[in-house]
Amino acid sequence: MGIIEPGTEVPEFTLKRGDGSEFTHEDLAGRTVVLVFYPFAFSPVCNDQFQVYQEVLDEFEAKGATLYGVSTDAAWSQSAFQEKLGISIEMLSDFEPKGETARKFGAFFEPAGMTNRALVVIGPDGVVAWSYLADSPGDLPGANLIFDGLDAVAA
Repeated sequence: MGIIEPGTEVPEFTLKRGDGSEFTHEDLAGRTVVLVFYPFAFSPVCNDQFQVYQEVLDEFEAKGATLYGVSTDAAWSQSAFQEKLGISIEMLSDFEPKGETARKFGAFFEPAGMTNRALVVIGPDGVVAWSYLADSPGDLPGANLIFDGLDAVAA
């Protein structure tokens, strides 16, 4: 299965926030959301990726978008990652059952049992407006890709 296609309604899912509360598909309603799937907290490419996104976060927000990081790391690990990097992008855990949400979005990397690097832009109607799957988990999708995705919502 490839990455979830534009025009697809977002599947039901449940992720965990840093405080242990649930984040579900219902939390997307009425908002433009970017789900940033990434392999591991504290890995070099992931560090760079979220620092770049944080630098232009105001521009994403000016386009009406909210970003969330999603990986199979435990919620406490993601909270430590967010704090260590000094970023405000909320991290969501797809830890247990491991990768269930990433699989639904086509963003799970089976060979290594981890989240692949992918971007999914969801419109306020709960429908995928744009999606991107990196060729490998080591690729860093630049902020320009998110802007492309946000333009798809506006179109």
